[in-house]
Amino acid sequence: MSNITLIGTGNMARAIGTLAVAGGNTVEVMGRDQSKADDLAGALGGATAGKWGAVPAGDIVITALLADGVVPVIAEYGDALAGKVIVDISNPFNATADGLTHSEETSIAQEAAKVAPAGASVVKAFNTIFRHVLEKGRPNVFLAGDDAQAKAGVAAFIESLGLRPLDVGDLKMAHWLEGAGLVTMGLARHGVGNWDFALGVTEFPG
Repeated sequence: MSNITLIGTGNMARAIGTLAVAGGNTVEVMGRDQSKADDLAGALGGATAGKWGAVPAGDIVITALLADGVVPVIAEYGDALAGKVIVDISNPFNATADGLTHSEETSIAQEAAKVAPAGASVVKAFNTIFRHVLEKGRPNVFLAGDDAQAKAGVAAFIESLGLRPLDVGDLKMAHWLEGAGLVTMGLARHGVGNWDFALGVTEFPG
């Protein structure tokens, strides 16, 4: 099993943390508001609350934050994240969620990698899944990253949640995963017409 630190105390942190504890992983929660971190750790049962800015206990650090907070927080933590696998789950949607906030072919994960300390690896994952689907379903989890060992560790963690990890390639593919996040929004509003689904892969052998 994995040692996980969740940076963030919102709904996605709660959803991932709940699955992580149930999957037998060691979970730490960090938040700017210590009382919220303490409360979430207690609610998860068996999790601990760390101090904001301290070296995370987890080998895998999940930034369960809004898109505009990910890069600044990684920069703030600095060398405390050295040697860690950092998992970015965010989507940089514009105000109407029909476009991305960046116009260049980049991603929050790629920008995070630029400020991450030496020895840290960034992986994009979980961003195509609605929170309530993660809570009650078993969706596929797409991931992207440049470090094969880091991706293998994240994939093993995802499998411990009872979910199917699917590697889409190098970290540059994080840009297209964020685009896939937009596709889910479009499907929810139009083709599917509800929010109770997730993107996935169906294989047709032979």
